[in-house]
Amino acid sequence: MRQPELLDALMQDRRFVVVEAPLEPLIRRAFPLSWIRDPFDRLLAAHSTVLKVQLCAVDQTITANHPLLPDELAA
Repeated sequence: MRQPELLDALMQDRRFVVVEAPLEPLIRRAFPLSWIRDPFDRLLAAHSTVLKVQLCAVDQTITANHPLLPDELAA
């Protein structure tokens, strides 16, 4: 599947929603997350925390440290 087709499919799938958060709170929340080295993972964890939504991840560092995980992933 090509990228435009994938994007169209994701945007039409009700299981996915585009949720935007202001950049400043994300960055402020991401900086102190010293348990994550990857900058993108920091932003994902911060986004979840700022919006108070669960983060579905399989990364062991995230699942061991992030406070908002689905029950199935919580350690």
